[in-house]
Amino acid sequence: MKLNNCSALVTGASAGIGREFARQLAKSARSLTLVARRGDRLEQLRDELVAAHPALSVHTRVVDLLDRSQIDQLVGWLDAEQIEIDLLVNNAGLGDYGRFATSDPGRDEQIIRVNVFALTLLTRRLIPNMVARKRGAILNVSSSAGFLPIPGLAVYAASKAYVNSFSEALRAELRGTGVTVTTLCPGPVHTEFGEVATRPGGQPERGPKFTYVGADDVVRAALFAVEADRPLVIPGLMMKMGMFLARMTPMSILRAVNARLR
Repeated sequence: MKLNNCSALVTGASAGIGREFARQLAKSARSLTLVARRGDRLEQLRDELVAAHPALSVHTRVVDLLDRSQIDQLVGWLDAEQIEIDLLVNNAGLGDYGRFATSDPGRDEQIIRVNVFALTLLTRRLIPNMVARKRGAILNVSSSAGFLPIPGLAVYAASKAYVNSFSEALRAELRGTGVTVTTLCPGPVHTEFGEVATRPGGQPERGPKFTYVGADDVVRAALFAVEADRPLVIPGLMMKMGMFLARMTPMSILRAVNARLR
């Protein structure tokens, strides 16, 4: 699907990769619906985008994706306003650094509800209209962590493994309908994610500098992949190579590596 003149909805749009999606889509979209919990940041972003692109229609909605009723209200509002979304960017996500045995069960539930349930429900609610119009694209923001079981990120990595599997199956189901599905699996990116995922008193996880890719490059690669109808995009040469090797590695070897890293 070509993104020129599209109507896009971006979750988690108030910061990081989500905000960068809004900025890059503003150059070609006719309409943006930006969703996040922090209304003040959404308003600031809307003002920035409208100032730079006066013809762009920008809607902001304060939605807590932990609350199913707020997701339902968002979809109801789209219907009432007759806003037809043809690009859904499921970007919102939560993480937690640390051992599962000492995790906050409430936080574990939040990760699953945002990364898995909210993504699934919002996709389910918007796909039928895309199929009816024979035009649409789903871009699910996953993570390279979804390819591997990662000690210290057990629930997060598992939630992203779900996103990877769900996206591939959905793509197959939608073949021939005019609706495509692309999965974005970035490695480390300098955003607020690390600070938010760090437990009180802990230190944010830092990967090797050469594995980091800028948010602008991540989003650029993702939008190119959508237009090219690619199933999967892993931004950055080093991450592409690393994930290729990791995905080819037998689980017995991965277990041995994880045992040494404990």
